[in-house]
Amino acid sequence: MDTEARKQPIPPVSADHPGAESLLLPARPPSGSRHPAGETLRHPRPGSRPITTGPVRHTMLCLALPVLAEQILNTFVGVFDVFLAGRISAGATSAIGLAAYVDWLASMIVMLVGTGTTALVSRESGRGNPEEANHFANQSITLAALVGIGVLILFFTLAPAFAHYCNMTGEVFDIAVGYLRIGAFGDMLLAVTIVGCAALRGVGDMRTPMTIFAVINGCNVVASLVLVYGFGPVPAFGVHGIVGGTVAARTIGAMLTVLLLLRGRSGLKLVARALPISWQRTKRILRIGMPAAADGAVMWTGHFLFLRIIANLAANPLGQAYFAAHIIAIRVEAFTYLPATAWAAATATMIGQALGAEDPRRARRAGHEGVLQCALLSILIAAVFFFGAGTIYQLMSTDVLVRSQGIGAFRVLALLQPLLVMSIVYIGGIRGAGDTRFPLLITLTGILVFRLPLGYLFGVVLNGGLLGAWTGMFCDMIWRAIAATAGFVRGKWLTTKV
Repeated sequence: MDTEARKQPIPPVSADHPGAESLLLPARPPSGSRHPAGETLRHPRPGSRPITTGPVRHTMLCLALPVLAEQILNTFVGVFDVFLAGRISAGATSAIGLAAYVDWLASMIVMLVGTGTTALVSRESGRGNPEEANHFANQSITLAALVGIGVLILFFTLAPAFAHYCNMTGEVFDIAVGYLRIGAFGDMLLAVTIVGCAALRGVGDMRTPMTIFAVINGCNVVASLVLVYGFGPVPAFGVHGIVGGTVAARTIGAMLTVLLLLRGRSGLKLVARALPISWQRTKRILRIGMPAAADGAVMWTGHFLFLRIIANLAANPLGQAYFAAHIIAIRVEAFTYLPATAWAAATATMIGQALGAEDPRRARRAGHEGVLQCALLSILIAAVFFFGAGTIYQLMSTDVLVRSQGIGAFRVLALLQPLLVMSIVYIGGIRGAGDTRFPLLITLTGILVFRLPLGYLFGVVLNGGLLGAWTGMFCDMIWRAIAATAGFVRGKWLTTKV
């Protein structure tokens, strides 16, 4: 589309580009723009190259790398918590494992607000309309607080049901329930942080969320160590010290997020007059977010049910070996999800802003560039997985049976990592355009048609073991890659109204 057709003129590229950080700033709006409370918003300095006009490849890389660093830090915290639990008891490790699934569910629920926030803030930022972008950011923080309270009540109430579902009894049951109930307060606070960071990513600020989560992760390590083992006047709380450290760190993270937005960050500022619910804007956020939250809930449920299929593949000790081999593979595969999630976030921001600037050609280029960059990295990861499968399983398990059942199946899984990345990044881009219904359809089909029925058929009915059950997972991954690519190339998402 010609530049003359756009609603806002795009500032020229500066000849003296100051550095990569300028690529993380939204387009400069007309001078003198103000938010609803009448205070002047902070805007990027003149001469910066905004996301809507900077070189696509370089801009994509500068947006993705901070998110990748953030993902690595978050993974480290999860590993550290498991490390601490392993030095307390098996019950503590079980509680940590269950809490990981519950935290994942919490993040899926928060997508109800977060996905719509990124799509709408990026779209308005790309249009050169910072006031409206700021309105959506304010509304989203209010909605995040309400969703967080709902998550607290829900998880506090359902904690015993989660533990029962995982066949926990006795002391392990008590540990898990207490852990989940304390952790629910952290999930409530994390909702505000996630949505605040989603708004910042919408305007292209990836570094502030990275910094916030770096602070959270650092605080989590220190607080958990102190509360688990005790220090000075602080008594030792054992396993509950781990979750206590998590809640303390998430409290600091939520306070930091709110403080930064109160002061104004990257053109976004919390304003008292903009915080009360506006049903018109709320409906737009939820119209995008509800399918995304449903998508996440379907994905979570599908993975949880698939875990039950793995648990029923065979009688022990072979059944335990299958289950352990599966858990090891899923944990290691997280190293593919880290870059995929980072490039998906960067792609969503670039596409949202390009569409706001009425530049569909750039939006398409951003999606393909995100997949290209991350796919190259995924090929390297796949090679490490394939050729290092034996070493990985030797490091992760001393059980010969676990190794024998896991290594061959994991090599097949390694070959599909580029397809996994392709689906995640393209779907992230489609969501960035505000289309969350098509990804929901992809997920529903993948779980209900491929992963669960084929996993049960080849794994349990035909007694195909771990590789048989993973056939359903493989077909789901292939389907998602084909469907996401076809949907992106088709381009219906370009006309999504938000």
